[in-house]
Amino acid sequence: MKKYVIIVAGGSGKRMGSDVPKQFLPLAGKPVLMHTIDAFYRYDAQIHVLLVLPQAHFAYWAELCEQYAYKKQVTLVEGGAERFFSVQNAMQLVPLGALVAVHDGVRPLVDKETIHLAFVSAQQNGSGIPVVPETDSLRRVTNQGNEAVNRSEYMRVQTPQIFFSDLIKEAYNQPYTPFFTDDASVYEAMGHSVSLTAGNVANIKLTTPVDMQWAQLTLHESV
Repeated sequence: MKKYVIIVAGGSGKRMGSDVPKQFLPLAGKPVLMHTIDAFYRYDAQIHVLLVLPQAHFAYWAELCEQYAYKKQVTLVEGGAERFFSVQNAMQLVPLGALVAVHDGVRPLVDKETIHLAFVSAQQNGSGIPVVPETDSLRRVTNQGNEAVNRSEYMRVQTPQIFFSDLIKEAYNQPYTPFFTDDASVYEAMGHSVSLTAGNVANIKLTTPVDMQWAQLTLHESV
């Protein structure tokens, strides 16, 4: 089956304290987003990459590709007002009968094994969602107060979230609701069961300057 990956990169640099959107910040010699794209080409050199950016960032991405002599093939897709609409736009370019991953552009440390396990699950079960166990104590907060919950019943969800394209394309025809915080929730709302796979604790979403420092160290040590 053909493999596609939709890389969603519409974030800002606010929590990074930067005027430059975080997906474009330099990391170990090139922008974060290029590391993310490279991770999927290392997994499968034939994968089709759909890169979702705000229209206003298209020219800047072209400048970065020229500056860093970056030649990896990607198809640019215009993003929407919400992540849901950004993915929905990209899904229009994904054919039926394929496997499609959706990945955060600012998760550049994703490894081959995490990608592979999710693709295998998607081919066998319709979906593959990488998760890692929750290690912090959790409390449920309500209008009445708060209470401890059993953390063993919870998992932290990562990307790439991978699906059989026929099912996820149909799911993205649903009306948008704020409950759709990731692709698995969109898929599940159609009545489909979500299949979980092993993620990797290193596969973090870069959000703060500390995350960038940790990623810089991780990439330096992997060379």
